[in-house]
Amino acid sequence: MADNKKLRELKEKREKLLLGGGEQAIEKQKAMGKRTARERIMGLLDKNSFSEYDLFVEHDARDFDMDKKSLPSDGVIIGTGTIYGAPIAIFAQDFTVAGGSLGLMHSRKITKIMDHALKMRIPLIGINDSGGARIQEGVNSLAGYGEIFFRNTISSGVIPQISVILGPCAGGAVYSPALTDFVFVVDNISKMFITGPEVIKTVLGEEISMEDLGGARVHSEVTGNAHFFAHSEDECFEQIKKLITFIPWHNGKKARAFDAAEPDKKFNISKIIPEDPTMPYDVKDVIRAIVDNSDFFEIMELYAKNIVIGFGRMGGKTTGFVANQPLEMAGVLDVDSSDKAARFIRYCDSFNIPIITLVDLPGYLPGVDQEHAGVIRHGAKLLYAYSEATVPKLTVILRKAYGGGYIAMSSRHLRADFVFAWPSAEIAVMGPEGAANIIFRKEIMSAADPDQMRKQKVEEYKIKFANPYVAASRGYVDAVIDPADTRKFLLHGIEISEYKDVPMPAKKHGLPPF
Repeated sequence: MADNKKLRELKEKREKLLLGGGEQAIEKQKAMGKRTARERIMGLLDKNSFSEYDLFVEHDARDFDMDKKSLPSDGVIIGTGTIYGAPIAIFAQDFTVAGGSLGLMHSRKITKIMDHALKMRIPLIGINDSGGARIQEGVNSLAGYGEIFFRNTISSGVIPQISVILGPCAGGAVYSPALTDFVFVVDNISKMFITGPEVIKTVLGEEISMEDLGGARVHSEVTGNAHFFAHSEDECFEQIKKLITFIPWHNGKKARAFDAAEPDKKFNISKIIPEDPTMPYDVKDVIRAIVDNSDFFEIMELYAKNIVIGFGRMGGKTTGFVANQPLEMAGVLDVDSSDKAARFIRYCDSFNIPIITLVDLPGYLPGVDQEHAGVIRHGAKLLYAYSEATVPKLTVILRKAYGGGYIAMSSRHLRADFVFAWPSAEIAVMGPEGAANIIFRKEIMSAADPDQMRKQKVEEYKIKFANPYVAASRGYVDAVIDPADTRKFLLHGIEISEYKDVPMPAKKHGLPPF
């Protein structure tokens, strides 16, 4: 009888805590178009797979009448579960409890599950929905953020870390997602900013809406802080689930392999690139013509569109893709695209994912704006990332590969394992027109018909340099291939380089051009 009484007491306590901030607060949350923290966890994880920890944790703050306030579970839910059977550690901030504000015990719950994820070598997902630091707890709140940031850094490159912004993420809180591998945002729900509109108005006298300051589109299109953009929480959860199928649990193993499958025949790789070298095309069609099932999972689709990054499978195995996009700015490299690609390359290298690079670019973007924005330093990040990466690196030069861009896009000189080129490839210091104008300037200027002479010299330069055979004759290109054979060459290259081993100099770490 006594046991039954205790069980009833447990049930009553649990039911009360499971309501979070209460029915009225839950109704307010849903009126904003947002799910509750537990609904989000259940919607993301496999059915009946969630095990919750620290349900009964309470805050211990005493100032500002906090000792009289009850904050169920201290406003955050933590636990473990699975996604498609893969183990996951997860936390979700509960906005219905004190606006999801972070205090000492709140942060200790988060750091506990972070420590658990690192120890067990499983991915960590954090769902952020918080007004920021709990002001009533003062420096304890700041200490809590610092402990989280430290763990984000120590876990980086060891286990996948995923941040989901499903509400406000303000002040110091924004730095935790910025330290993680992938950030997901949802239109009209996600808000990330260091200083809110009220502070900006007070300090600078400027009026700005929260959406324009740090909404989902801003971070997906302008800042590059977000990797995936969704129109609803449901769409966001499907994106996360798909990502989980492409990445490994930790850096000591490889991503799960699937059955190999041929690309969709509607993507005819031999007909994608126009014969006119000045005409653009969608490089994503080239990727879809190569990968299993033509299934390409793009990352940062809305940011720095002149370069494309993402995951596909080759022979059932996860592969990272980096490709210049001729549809945007002719595929040039600039400050943002260099950052975007370099970070992705380092992720793939950290988690044992081979990298395929598709090259078609006229070089780095010239201009005062780019020079002043630091294109030298940012562009060097790409060189550093490719040079440092020890995973299998395969490169296909599709068309243009000029100047520093040729070197930067995983050339043999940065230790690409295999470099292939299509017959349409043009590998040179610069484009034929510009080169002819410099090399043959005197002959062109003194000719009876300068325009005709210029055309003649451009063709002469193309024959001598703007083709793949000069590079191939020096061994910089391993093979000039028929575009139709691209997948075959890449599959073979990935297969034979699976156990690639590259000895590196002993050092604590390098110094990337941050």
